[in-house]
Amino acid sequence: MSNHHPSKAFDLSLYLVTDAELCAQAGLIDTVLGAVRGGVTMIQLRDKTATDTELTAQARTLMTALQGTGVPLIINDRLEVALAAKADGLHIGQGDGDVAEARRCLGPRAILGLSVENCTQLATLDPEPLDYLGLGPVFATSTKQDHAPPLGMEGLAALATASVLPTVAIGGLNADHVKAVRQAGADGLAVISAICGQADPQAAATAFGQADR
Repeated sequence: MSNHHPSKAFDLSLYLVTDAELCAQAGLIDTVLGAVRGGVTMIQLRDKTATDTELTAQARTLMTALQGTGVPLIINDRLEVALAAKADGLHIGQGDGDVAEARRCLGPRAILGLSVENCTQLATLDPEPLDYLGLGPVFATSTKQDHAPPLGMEGLAALATASVLPTVAIGGLNADHVKAVRQAGADGLAVISAICGQADPQAAATAFGQADR
């Protein structure tokens, strides 16, 4: 699978999506930095309840903390926050706004991802403004109540194989699923509770890398 925009260096191998409640115990910054030390390759800041101002402040703090790690910070859903914080990119869902408009606002250098839940959505999207796709949910998950029907590994494989863009699988995944997700053709795993909800985020992240060997 060739990278859609070769000028952009990003690695979907282990993609951490933050959850405010799950990260609260260790704190957002410490959770993220521990996860990065453990091998997380991308971070998505996701908080459906924070205001834009709160999320922008968090994003700026994270951007500073991640300097020098080479790990990009992607903002979930909120274009204004991504722009205000000068984040590395934006991830939007099917109902979160227009892909072409987001690309126009973000400029060519930002990383732009889109969630895809089924073959119809995949068949009708324009890959040109996008850099990667989030495929899921693979399994049912408690961190997102209103999700689409789970794909399972077969459904994931069908989408990953049909995608011209790099793909990351999401939804109920943990380190036990690394090999199956790779075999399905996805470029990486996106996880929330498998790292954010663990007592030692660094060790939790490391387990994914070990499962890949």
